[in-house]
Amino acid sequence: MAQIVRQSKFRHVFCKPVKHESCMSDIRVTEITWDSLFCDVNPKFIAFINRGAGGPFMVIPVNKIGRIDKDYPFVDAHKAPCLEVAWSPFNDNVIASCSEDTTCKVWVIPDRGLSRNLSEPAVELTGHQKRVNTIAWHPVANNVLLTAGGENVMFMWNVGTGEALLEISGHPDQIWSINFNYDGSQFVTTCKDKKIRILDSHTGEVLHEGTGHEGVKPQRAIFVKDGLIMTTGFTKRSERLYALRAPEDLSTPIVEEELDTSNGVLFPFYDEDSGLVYLIGKGDCAIRYYEVNNEAPFVHYINTYTTNEPQRAIGFQSKRGMSSEENEINRIYKLTTKGVVDILQFFVPRKSDLFQHDLYPDTRSTIPALTAEEFMEGKNAAPNRQPVNAAAAAAAAKPKVQVAKKANILSTLAPTAAESAPTQSYAERPQSSQQSSPRPSASPRPRPVVDEDMGIVPMREAPPSRPTSSRASRTEIPPKEEKGPDPMKPKQAVTLKSRAARDEPGGGGQTPGQKRAAAELERIKRDQSRTAEEDTLAPPPQAARASASPRGSVSSEVGHVPQNMDELLDDLMKMKAVLRQHERRIRMLEEEIADRNMSNAYSF
Repeated sequence: MAQIVRQSKFRHVFCKPVKHESCMSDIRVTEITWDSLFCDVNPKFIAFINRGAGGPFMVIPVNKIGRIDKDYPFVDAHKAPCLEVAWSPFNDNVIASCSEDTTCKVWVIPDRGLSRNLSEPAVELTGHQKRVNTIAWHPVANNVLLTAGGENVMFMWNVGTGEALLEISGHPDQIWSINFNYDGSQFVTTCKDKKIRILDSHTGEVLHEGTGHEGVKPQRAIFVKDGLIMTTGFTKRSERLYALRAPEDLSTPIVEEELDTSNGVLFPFYDEDSGLVYLIGKGDCAIRYYEVNNEAPFVHYINTYTTNEPQRAIGFQSKRGMSSEENEINRIYKLTTKGVVDILQFFVPRKSDLFQHDLYPDTRSTIPALTAEEFMEGKNAAPNRQPVNAAAAAAAAKPKVQVAKKANILSTLAPTAAESAPTQSYAERPQSSQQSSPRPSASPRPRPVVDEDMGIVPMREAPPSRPTSSRASRTEIPPKEEKGPDPMKPKQAVTLKSRAARDEPGGGGQTPGQKRAAAELERIKRDQSRTAEEDTLAPPPQAARASASPRGSVSSEVGHVPQNMDELLDDLMKMKAVLRQHERRIRMLEEEIADRNMSNAYSF
């Protein structure tokens, strides 16, 4: 069964622009009408060809944000308008520029950027008779620069010495673009005669030639995967299109597709690490990106990013300037017509925050594989590679921890023999205390009656207890944990017995409460008899007390001992009446003494 959805890790690449607050603004780009990018960027600096007398361009640190002042330092490069700038692939401080003044100059930018205007180049390359249209650095050899002039002649320069290594002629008309292949052994050119040519970098010999697009407007060509050629151009009806061509047959495209109708030239940018191609047109508001691989139809459309502002200048960042922690795959700097630099970041959606090795293979290194002299000797070499994230690569390259394996001594130990324990049936197991203890009665307990004077609680007859079984009586009830006192239950119930009941055989001794009550009664009797002897006042009338009780007063019956509970309570009531009388007499005496003291004090 054929696959309906194409499997690719770049199929969901999306663009997320950086907020304008974190971008540069107020860039005054040049107004010349030339089919060039007017911008180039590397991990340290970004360069813009700006307005001004002669051919100046600005070099700004790539992490600078905010408004750029009008008096910001610039490179006073040429006497005529500057047409193109290009950073060296091996040194982020070296930049080359070409101009209509027939010269090409190489500049060295300080590490911290420009603090004043720079007007003295490191190297000035003079050899062209007309304007220098375009420039390109060799991707493998150090200090090798290729320039194409208006006289349809190209020069291969050694910028370290300032001499021309090779002069290439043979193009019948104006050269529009030049681009090197992967190892720099060949380069492709597009010409105004609608021809596409592949030339040898060492000799300048034309290896392959074919007819390009039919339109008269400029067309461009770049090398992509496996030596194929990606071209952009126009049809006879001024419709823009792209095509994928094989070097052996440049006239017959493998894939060709029309896009739209516009006057802006399409500039292709190729990311060789991921196989993505970005088509960007000057004056457009859209950026289309595709994936190029070996599966038909070979060029797979991914998406289009569209904004409201057209682009005036474009810069394509190298992989060394990507943010691999966020799975950023490409970054494009777009200068709008309003002077704002939009930073467009393209991401591959991944759930993991770890470094994605499949998205970031080793990229081109800043260490050249060849020198200029070795290149002129005819040597070719693959470019040196370096990891995109050096820290993640170093962590992955660390050898895994080797664990020393030893003999397992636990496997030699014999299992512990199981001890024989007598088995018990469920019926023979001891029952829990909750099952053996009898349940308390659910009926509420009667509330005790407490006497206010003596604190004696009379006991009522308890209901007959439920007979317990012999098994329950034999079971010991474990003591319960002590809790706080229950305010509804008395601490101790006192039951008073008469002397006759105590004297009877089997009557038993007095309880602690009875002993305390008897002692208190004896003390009251002693105090009453002592008070009656010392009192000089008239005693209370005996008739009243005799009428209240047939047995007479308490003082007359000191030796009387109550025989039952009623007699004891009757004696207590009499004692309370006597005490109240004494209290009244005492208060009267205190008032009389106070009056006498007051009268003595005032009479004195």
